[in-house]
Amino acid sequence: MRVIPIIIGATLLVTGCSTAIAGKAQPDPAADFVPSAADRDPSKRIPGVVTEKAEGVHVLPGQRVAYDHLPPFGGKHDPVWAACNGAVYAKAVRTEHMVHALEHGAVWIAYNPDQVSGGALDQLKARVDGKPYMLLSPYPGLDKPVSLQSWEHQLKVDTVDDPRIGQFIVALRTNPNTYFEVGAPCDSPQFDIDNPPPFDPAPPGADAVPPK
Repeated sequence: MRVIPIIIGATLLVTGCSTAIAGKAQPDPAADFVPSAADRDPSKRIPGVVTEKAEGVHVLPGQRVAYDHLPPFGGKHDPVWAACNGAVYAKAVRTEHMVHALEHGAVWIAYNPDQVSGGALDQLKARVDGKPYMLLSPYPGLDKPVSLQSWEHQLKVDTVDDPRIGQFIVALRTNPNTYFEVGAPCDSPQFDIDNPPPFDPAPPGADAVPPK
């Protein structure tokens, strides 16, 4: 077979028995998960997504909640939400603030810092940094490398390049069918994004409130 080089503009194509197409976009694996009137919660089609009804009630400032899922993906939470307009937190943040951000329509990507670092962490940061209604933080002791949370939805995955990550974000970030406070902001003037309240790894004490 004779191989014929063809120059189109600045692009070199090599043709043989088939024709190459320069600049052809690859299909987006998440494109089929955009919510619609006919498909109000596309995450139902994503394998591995766990759902559970949650109660959106505020606790007292600083009060702990004895969540029954780690990381939690709904339930009682602090009155102040974590800033979630593309916030990339270098350290683990107090959980009760993160849960409140979910009630505003955000997707929280949590990762195990012992399992995700370097280039893998950079991939997660690229999904979040500067993106509206997204936040990223380490979560010590996480039982999987990566866990995604939206209000009443969770997906845990083993690799940062799992295509379900993008599907989850497209299906659930600010999906008006899946969270309470539609239109609520992610900017949080009362929350110190540069020095956020730290994550508490200790088990909740007897004074902690149940999540429901």
